[in-house]
Amino acid sequence: MNPIDEAFAKLRDQKKKAFIPFIGAGDPDLASTEKLIVELARQGATIIEIGFPYSDPIADGPVIQASYTRALSKGMKIDGLFTAVKNAKAILDKEGLKTPLVGMVAASIIHRFGREKFIKACLESGFSGLIVPDLPAEESISLAKDLGEKSLAIIQLITPNTPQDRAKMILANCTGFVYCVSVSGITGERDSLPEKLLENLRWLKQQTKLPLCVGFGISKPHHATLLRDHADGIIVGSAVVRHLENVSSIGMDTAIKNISSLSQSLLNALNP
Repeated sequence: MNPIDEAFAKLRDQKKKAFIPFIGAGDPDLASTEKLIVELARQGATIIEIGFPYSDPIADGPVIQASYTRALSKGMKIDGLFTAVKNAKAILDKEGLKTPLVGMVAASIIHRFGREKFIKACLESGFSGLIVPDLPAEESISLAKDLGEKSLAIIQLITPNTPQDRAKMILANCTGFVYCVSVSGITGERDSLPEKLLENLRWLKQQTKLPLCVGFGISKPHHATLLRDHADGIIVGSAVVRHLENVSSIGMDTAIKNISSLSQSLLNALNP
């Protein structure tokens, strides 16, 4: 069984919801990324999503794109990212923390690296699945097959604007969990969530047995409170990454402490 499936099975038994934080690899450096992965797992993250820095925004808001820019400006390379993840995974294994790691990666990165080589590197470094946000549903079939053969999940995105017939096509090639985009637009913190989101979640629950996790704009405990009875988990990106903006002045230890505090507030709201 894929570790993502195991994680959600455990949550179901415990009647709990998933907390999935996102970080951009290499911000402020790969050594810090290793520390942050380990600390998020220790704090109780269900799954950790790790972004592969990319120069052209796909659905990234200014906070995450700035994180990617900082990483790339320091010369972060894909091989180094895989090494950092492998190092962090070794610590998790040693501590008995079975926190699955998921990569958020642009299709062109996989293409340039070479699909077979990329999948092999994912397995060797400890990833359990991938999110490829710019890969059309029609083109995801082949990748889903290749990943499935290696017991890697392919998590697909469904947005508020996705037609229902297309959503069903996406669900047919989705494994691990469904990434439910809460709003039309880019990532970023928001004060409120649209009412239509709950309607979309109700419809999706009738179409799939996969867990539904909501991302984009999820940043506050009251968002978690609102969603815990309607979704299987939340994905939090910009609210986490924002704490890395001023590392040069506050220091990485303080940034990690602030991220840990945010994580606990969200976990407490999700699983009171």
